[in-house]
Amino acid sequence: MPQQSRIEYLLDRYVNRSCTREELDELFVYIKDEQNEEILNHLLANYAESATTAPDIDYENIYSQLIQPRSRIITLRRLAAAAAILLLAGSAFWYLGHTRKPQPLQVATITKEITPGSNKATLTLADGTVVTLDSAGNQTIRQGNQSITQQNGQLLYTGQGNTSTVHYNKLSTPRGGQFQIVLPDGTKVWLNSATTLRYPTAFTGATRVVELEGQGYFEVAPNATHPFLVKVPSTHRDSMEVQVLGTGFDVMAYADEATVNTTLISGSVRVKEGNTLQTLQPGQQAVMDNINRAITVRPADIKKVTAWKNGVFVFNNTALPAILREVARWYDVEIVYAATPSPELYGGGISRNLQLSSVLRLLEASGYNHLKLEGRRVIVLP
Repeated sequence: MPQQSRIEYLLDRYVNRSCTREELDELFVYIKDEQNEEILNHLLANYAESATTAPDIDYENIYSQLIQPRSRIITLRRLAAAAAILLLAGSAFWYLGHTRKPQPLQVATITKEITPGSNKATLTLADGTVVTLDSAGNQTIRQGNQSITQQNGQLLYTGQGNTSTVHYNKLSTPRGGQFQIVLPDGTKVWLNSATTLRYPTAFTGATRVVELEGQGYFEVAPNATHPFLVKVPSTHRDSMEVQVLGTGFDVMAYADEATVNTTLISGSVRVKEGNTLQTLQPGQQAVMDNINRAITVRPADIKKVTAWKNGVFVFNNTALPAILREVARWYDVEIVYAATPSPELYGGGISRNLQLSSVLRLLEASGYNHLKLEGRRVIVLP
């Protein structure tokens, strides 16, 4: 089909950073023609899976160009296709399967721009000393005979330190922060915003134990004779434990979420709560209800679970309140509901590198609720 070939050619030009302004205009003409929906959906699905490069593009100008009123309103599906083009540019929004009647889009009211989160954290040493860490910092911190090196957004322990006297440190990211750490045994941990990791300065004894509140992604240094344990503190008598031999996995344990989710990427883990013990296989997720403490195992959406580590929010049949909780933690804002959120589910993703106003515009364009930003409050409106 000549038209499909032309659209595919323009998409290739765009993804490979060789698209001219005229070709970009032509591409959006095809996007706005409802007769091309099936072709675009097919091509965009392929590109979303395979795209590895991201051309630079003026996201704000293109997006505003797409949503301005015209003689014929662009349907949401075609707006979604246009937004998928922006995903290929690294501006990152794509939309799956949600439809509604087309209606004029109200851009969120912006009083002050809010920037995305960044690499920042505080390190609390065992003696109470607090060290501030940020994206640009490079420093060496001495703790006894052990060196702790900050290299930009990562904290690196070199060696096990003094194993005769073990101290516990805490690495905490604020709302709007993230950080990485390499523990004394070589285990790598990525911390999402509003997260605390408590860990020893040296791993001694039969097990390697750390405590996590918030969300962390772990790549555990293999050591079959010394299993790695992640404890999730709770108000109940016992903490939930993730027992590991050597693997990659994610634990999400925020106090404002209804469940604690442990997702296995590779290797093998066991999730223990009280007398219940569940063993996971790669691609599975253990979900513990915070009220009745019951654990269920289900297939995991790996892309969604690990998206935060890769700089993207990803949604798969996700309700607006769940999305906004993630947004609130990353942008350090408060969510206020002046209206009941509509029940439709979202699918797709948004870059965590966008300004908050851009995120709100994208969410507003794809749902029934309007979103208003006042100071550091996001107000959900009818």
